[in-house]
Formats: sequence, structure tokens, C-alpha cells
Amino acid sequence: MGRHAWGKTVGGLVLAVSVAAVSGCGSDGGSTAEKPAATSAPTAPSVKDAAATFKAAVTKFDTDGGCLEAAPDTCWDQMQAVMEPARELRTAANADKAGPAFWSEAYALIDTMEKGIGVGKDLGATSPTTNRPDVLGSAHKLADWLDAHPTS
Repeated sequence: MGRHAWGKTVGGLVLAVSVAAVSGCGSDGGSTAEKPAATSAPTAPSVKDAAATFKAAVTKFDTDGGCLEAAPDTCWDQMQAVMEPARELRTAANADKAGPAFWSEAYALIDTMEKGIGVGKDLGATSPTTNRPDVLGSAHKLADWLDAHPTS
């Protein structure tokens, strides 16, 4: 093979490898293989489960002894522990067939809890602007409301 023929052969091989790499040699290019299904949005918890989780959080707060009466920053973790399931309850209530009119009082109590959490920390029981009643008092009222309004 002459020098020029060798160069054409190498050049042809380089071109063939480049085309194969770009076109995805070894695959059918127009594959009809199934692609993974798109994940759907997570479903809301059932109202019954969310209510039970929320009431369990309130009961845990009560059985753990609550917070120190006069000391600020002793309830923040407990306030968060009842707030999170209250938010899940709201999500479940939003999807509930009973509708917003049924849940209006519960929504108002959760809104009050959110207002108390929005302060950003536990201000203590003796602070003139304490947020414990907003969060923990409303949590107890919501637990009572749930007892009076059973969910299916």
C-alpha cells in the first residue's frame, strides 16, 4: 500500500468512527423502548391518618410534661413538633371531600398556630408577647375540634 493510500484508509477509519460515535452506533437511534414513567405528585395523607398523627403529637406534648413555665426557648422543639402534623392535616383537609366550609374552624386554628410559629422562636410563658398560646393552645383546641368532628 502506498503512502497516499494509507492516509486515505486512516482518514476513512477516523471518519467512520466519528460518524458511529455521533449517531450512537450500537443503538437503533429510534428506539421505542419504554421510558421510565414520570413520577406523579405525592398524594395527600388521608384526613383520618393526618388527624391521628396530629392528635398523637399533642398527646406526646402533654405526656412529655409540656414546657418550663417561665423559661423562654424551652418549647420551640415541641411547638415545631405539633406544627408539622398540623400542616399535614391542612394538606389532607384541602383534598378532603367534606370541603372548606367543614374545615373552616380547623383552618382558622392552624392559621393561628402558623402566626405563633411565624414569630420565629419560643418567647416563654411570661413574655408580654408570648406565642405559646397561639401555637400550643390552638393545637389543643384543634385536637378537641377533631374529637368533636370525627373524620372518615
